[in-house]
Amino acid sequence: MQLTLTGHHVDITDSLRNYVTEKFQRLARHFDQVIDAKVILTVEKLRQKAEAELHVSGARLFAESVEEDMYAALDKLVDKLDRQVVKHKEKNHNHHRNHNEGSHRNVVVGETE
Repeated sequence: MQLTLTGHHVDITDSLRNYVTEKFQRLARHFDQVIDAKVILTVEKLRQKAEAELHVSGARLFAESVEEDMYAALDKLVDKLDRQVVKHKEKNHNHHRNHNEGSHRNVVVGETE
């Protein structure tokens, strides 16, 4: 997974970069088809905003979180993205799961003795 980290009015320190990388590895564990992630961290007075766009196979997922602490905003952001990734994974996995059960070919019309 390619991770792009951008800061608006905030310096991206090594500890912040490591924290983001560590948190986004959790998403890659749940769903291995994450292509890339773009994370933007913004500071506006007392608002710490974290937003991210994930490109996964077949979809783009977006989430944002605003908190007073950047680390708390990142935690909430990753939780939101994690729920979206799991939902996307389940939707793709269950799409054709019961294909044969509803088929007209498997219907028994009547039995004769």
